[in-house]
Amino acid sequence: MKVLLINGSPHAKGSTYTALQEMEKIFAKEGIETEFVQVGGQDIRGCIACGSCGRTGKCVFQDLVNETAEKFRDCDGLVVGSPVYYASANATVIAFLDRLFYSTHFDKTMKVGAGIVSARRGGLSATFDELNKYFTISGMPVASSRYWNSIHGNNADETKRDEEGMQVMRTLARNMSFLMKSIALGKKEFGLPENEEKVWTNFIR
Repeated sequence: MKVLLINGSPHAKGSTYTALQEMEKIFAKEGIETEFVQVGGQDIRGCIACGSCGRTGKCVFQDLVNETAEKFRDCDGLVVGSPVYYASANATVIAFLDRLFYSTHFDKTMKVGAGIVSARRGGLSATFDELNKYFTISGMPVASSRYWNSIHGNNADETKRDEEGMQVMRTLARNMSFLMKSIALGKKEFGLPENEEKVWTNFIR
């Protein structure tokens, strides 16, 4: 099994990375492979709604989004970490997620998703909700912990001192591991849920 760990912070070894790294330790103990994808600080533009991905199966812009798409298709879980910017996620990771989820047309049903957020002080809940919307629109179960998936600290050293936040990350990784393994067993025994053809409704018609 494999989990992609998305670091949406431009500080490659900062607070968000520290939280993701704490999860990585647990995944290793659970026998689950991990791979980091550094998104923060990259030159990633937003979606321009050109529709090219519907014809070609990939985004029109050849960058980290297309490089990550195959990894996303093959993974069992996705953890997206972001710092809080004005009670919102880093704009770069949002541009990345918009294009990654929209341009990849493979079935994401039952891939396990988790968002984690870091902040010096506030805006955590709003950012956490923002990240979870990518999973819930895609049929992806959302892993939870013993508290909302957030951690405090203005840098990596401060983050490590948030003992409750670090425990939340470890618990999240354990719960996510259990959920992925349970889903794998369920697929073998029962298969995936029936997937109806999508119905589109435009409210002005």
